[in-house]
Amino acid sequence: MSDYSPVDVSSTRLFRLAQTRRQPPTAAPAPNGTGSRQRDDSERCDLCATPIAPTHRHLLNVSERRLVCACPACATLFPGRNAGGHQYRLIPDRVRRLEDVELNDVAWAELAIPVDIAFFFQDTAAGRTVALYPSAVGVTESRLSLDTWGAIAMRSPTIASLEPDVEALLVNRTRGAREEWAVPIDRCYRLAGLIRQHWKGLGGGDEVWKHVEAFFDELRGARRA
Repeated sequence: MSDYSPVDVSSTRLFRLAQTRRQPPTAAPAPNGTGSRQRDDSERCDLCATPIAPTHRHLLNVSERRLVCACPACATLFPGRNAGGHQYRLIPDRVRRLEDVELNDVAWAELAIPVDIAFFFQDTAAGRTVALYPSAVGVTESRLSLDTWGAIAMRSPTIASLEPDVEALLVNRTRGAREEWAVPIDRCYRLAGLIRQHWKGLGGGDEVWKHVEAFFDELRGARRA
């Protein structure tokens, strides 16, 4: 039996950004009382406080599993797996469609994940592979059967090529899809934020599934690019 523990994605930076970017900047009164000016809601680098573009790189604080926004200059300080004394890792920006993952319906059922989207990554701090899935209440962790996951990973060599902590195997089985992707971990949390933000009622509603499909269309476009 799987052991589930919820993780509140609404407190993550990516969920807040997903909400903020869909709202226009708030107009505030000008200092002299005439006209208006735009409130400064610009993102800033978490390391040096430099203003950064809405689209920017992220670092991962490995021990806290926390995302950190980084300007281009700070991102170059953490290029490899061992940079920053293992505290920070630069999250890659590559997107790959994996064709050799043998994850049929039987194997998926054995993983005991109750929804049709999940992502898996090697958590070096915990010393194991972690499985998370998004839902209307946040991100939930499912403890994997080591035997089942080991068999899947052994049959799929590209799983071993994923960078620990910062790159995930994202599985999409929604509405008949059968897709496996190697994606940056921040994209997984972004997807989780979209699902929580737009979920309505018991089944999610049409809007949330439009956002999910748009997310995977974006992955397909990134892969072609």
